[in-house]
Amino acid sequence: MASETDDFAVASKISHVAPLRGLASKVEPGHTALIVIDVQNDFCAEGGMMEQEGFDLGDVQAMAGRLPPLISAARAAGALVVFVRNVYSSEHNFYLSDTWLEQASRARAGSYTRREICAADSWGGDFYGDVRPGPRDPIVTKHRFNAFLNTDLDTILRANGIRTAVFTGVATNVCVETTARDAFMRDYYVVFTADGTATYAREDHEATLRNISRYFGELASVAEVEAVWMANER
Repeated sequence: MASETDDFAVASKISHVAPLRGLASKVEPGHTALIVIDVQNDFCAEGGMMEQEGFDLGDVQAMAGRLPPLISAARAAGALVVFVRNVYSSEHNFYLSDTWLEQASRARAGSYTRREICAADSWGGDFYGDVRPGPRDPIVTKHRFNAFLNTDLDTILRANGIRTAVFTGVATNVCVETTARDAFMRDYYVVFTADGTATYAREDHEATLRNISRYFGELASVAEVEAVWMANER
């Protein structure tokens, strides 16, 4: 059976661009963006949407506590840090379609219908805890799970010469996975942090990690990515 080394050698011969091999190569700061997805009060804080729907916030809040040092390491090394947030509810309902609201009415226990979710300038839509953009970090606003859909995320990444997207945030199996899949389809390297993402059921988190690893990108821990960036601090 051919080895991984043999396969990479073949891939290198047939690729038009030399493939990046290994975590350190992929997350080299000059061509890497740290994507922080939806670390907002409605998804992470007591009193937010997900707690009101009855979900346990333990894993999500623990994950959010691991992100500030990673974000600081990214900035210090010169990697691009991009914050993604949702705006869903609005005064005249600019964003929620009939299909979205039908799904919500069946499955979301009052979210999006009886309760506003991630409204602009609201507490629920604000960033959670210490996970906050700095003055030089672009903020991408989305209205669907996929952070590339009808946003300027792809333009920001390409304008900054980004080849690799490192994914963090919530929820592992919804907005983070949906965006990571699209990133791979757009020919970005995907590095998916196993402990820098979280959701509300451990089995859902693990299922996404298996799926990403097999089809869409490389798994890494926050500590592994942070170590590469700390070694590259400018």
